[in-house]
Amino acid sequence: MHPRTWLALLTLPLVGTFTVPLLQQAGPAPKAESKAPQDPLAGLSDIQDVLALVRDNYVDPPDLEKVLGGGIQGALERAHPLNSYLSPEDLRLPDPGPAETGLRLFKRGIYALVVGVVPGSPAQRAGIQVGDVVRKLEGESIGPLGSWHLERRLRGPVGSELALHRYAATSAQVTRVVLKRERLARPALAVRRDGTDLVVGLPDLSEGRAAELAAVLSAQGSGARLILDLRSCHGGRFQEGAKVAGLLLGSGPFATLQEAGQADQVLVRSGERLSGLGSLVVLQAPGTVGPAEALASAVRKAGLPTVGERTAGLAVECTRVPLRQGGAVELVTRRWVGAGDEKLDRQGVVPERGVRGLQNEADPLPKVRQALEKPSPDAAKTIEKTASLRLPIPTPAPGREVA
Repeated sequence: MHPRTWLALLTLPLVGTFTVPLLQQAGPAPKAESKAPQDPLAGLSDIQDVLALVRDNYVDPPDLEKVLGGGIQGALERAHPLNSYLSPEDLRLPDPGPAETGLRLFKRGIYALVVGVVPGSPAQRAGIQVGDVVRKLEGESIGPLGSWHLERRLRGPVGSELALHRYAATSAQVTRVVLKRERLARPALAVRRDGTDLVVGLPDLSEGRAAELAAVLSAQGSGARLILDLRSCHGGRFQEGAKVAGLLLGSGPFATLQEAGQADQVLVRSGERLSGLGSLVVLQAPGTVGPAEALASAVRKAGLPTVGERTAGLAVECTRVPLRQGGAVELVTRRWVGAGDEKLDRQGVVPERGVRGLQNEADPLPKVRQALEKPSPDAAKTIEKTASLRLPIPTPAPGREVA
């Protein structure tokens, strides 16, 4: 064969490789195929196949009831960490007891985050703080436990003990801590006067807190700056939070309750602002949970200073729904939206003035006063924006005034 023929045979594939894509680009673009909408239940067949594979291929017969329970719990937690699956056996369990440790935990995957510590409780006396992590309870990993099971483990008979493995956020050390459960008394408001500042710590927003706060403020007289400490305010009722907000701010919107398939329900601040009340500052942190988050949002919406860190974002409510096989699910079905339109089940409330590490400060006043001495971030943005739009001022000639 002639050498030119060999050359042509060798170069033809190379020419085609570079030429065909160019010709395809020059032509009309192919129409995108429309994808059929996905059926959210189409994955059920895969679940059946997986269960069949587990049943048929394990050397030892697996506990399929346990496998199914763990799978359901995992699916529920992907929707919201507070969701829980309760088996028929769970529903038949007796009440664990009236005693507690004072811990408030929020499960996150394979560990539980401490979001609250009741003042004067065994947990506080053991040095446990908000932000610490619990990895095990009674030697059992947190991972398989649902939120309902986790809370149940914290309760028990008076004098019973609870062993846990705690990771301290401040020292990064893991220690085994044994807490003795006891009946917890209703914590009192923490009141401290420092010069012209009156610091009042609300431990929760249970019924009657608004009246207690009003009594404290009336006894202290007028003229003081009220620093309302919500850093460890966990639990209570949103209705009580609305009463406290009315006491401090007067009437107006407090928060909105949202539920699937239902019209939004607006909760308003009730009552009148307390006469003689001075300026107001709210302290918030990750230990600000539930109704206290709505209170912090209402204060910021009113244009008053809030200092600290982002709140927990756990202002939700659960409903128990029975299942046909005898079990039930604890399902998050309601969420609260703050007065500033914050979705309190996700983002929480961001303070006007951020101060890191304020959660566990024994005396927050030095950091708070320092933060309040600085210009408001919102005011600083307004000044900066106004300055950028300001026209140059002409220099007046001698003997003339600027018009």
